[in-house]
Amino acid sequence: MPEQRETTPLRVVAVTYSPGEALDGFLESLAQATTRPVEVVLADNGSTDGVPERAAARYPHVRLLRTGGNIGYGAAVNAGLAGLTEGHAVVANPDLRFHPGSIDELLAVAARWPRAATVGPAIRTPEGELYPSARDLPQLSTGAGHALLGWAWPANPWTARYRREREAPRERPAGWLSGSCLLVDLAAFWSVGGFDPGYFMYFEDVDLAERLGRAGWLNVYAPSAVVVHEGGHSTRREPHRMQRVHHTSALRYLSGQHPGRRNAPLRLALRGGLGARMLVSYVNGRVAAGARFQRRADDVGGTGES
Repeated sequence: MPEQRETTPLRVVAVTYSPGEALDGFLESLAQATTRPVEVVLADNGSTDGVPERAAARYPHVRLLRTGGNIGYGAAVNAGLAGLTEGHAVVANPDLRFHPGSIDELLAVAARWPRAATVGPAIRTPEGELYPSARDLPQLSTGAGHALLGWAWPANPWTARYRREREAPRERPAGWLSGSCLLVDLAAFWSVGGFDPGYFMYFEDVDLAERLGRAGWLNVYAPSAVVVHEGGHSTRREPHRMQRVHHTSALRYLSGQHPGRRNAPLRLALRGGLGARMLVSYVNGRVAAGARFQRRADDVGGTGES
């Protein structure tokens, strides 16, 4: 299907939940991220800080979409993309900053990979570290080692293999890409039903990528496009609640990969292992969800780096 004309606004969906001052930086960085006009939909999950309302009043290309409550990340994205069935759209967290030209670069990569359902950029922290945002799909072998050891022994080989952190960044298909910033092929996205609203937060991007892959689509990592992500707003506000949500989502995904009566003991073991991991992290006062960063920004390869 041909891409929309460049004069057609590109929709950018950001899910907001009292985003604070970060939202202005997000919106201002969009001006240099693409040569195409954009329409921004703020899928708001019940903000109380008034920031999304002020942004919609200040910027003519920004529209506020109230979802009716805190319905979760994936469900809010689905609402923000509703009505679009072809071309591309961008899904991004509102605490991102886009590097100049980054969205145009994502579109250029998508043009080189006709079967790309999602294209994800290199994601840096404000300190210049590269987040491991293009990973393999979780498997029992690597997933168990990562889940049990990743937060206490970040350099363990299972985590390194799962996160592909010991290889130089390059344009390639990935098992899944971080949902914090994605260029989405809308026909592919809706062909698998979009995000599963059963995931409140976490693993909705893993689940989407897995279903797209089974349908014959690709998830392509594009480190030549760069964004900066502050990250961690929800985790900092409610760290232990977000940890429970993370483990619930992980169990939902992994259990879904092993259905049926014969896999009941395995699902029980997964439940016990994830529960034990959460308990240990509580006792140690550490939040297990999340990951250490991959390497300093000056180790990142590819064009578009500065």
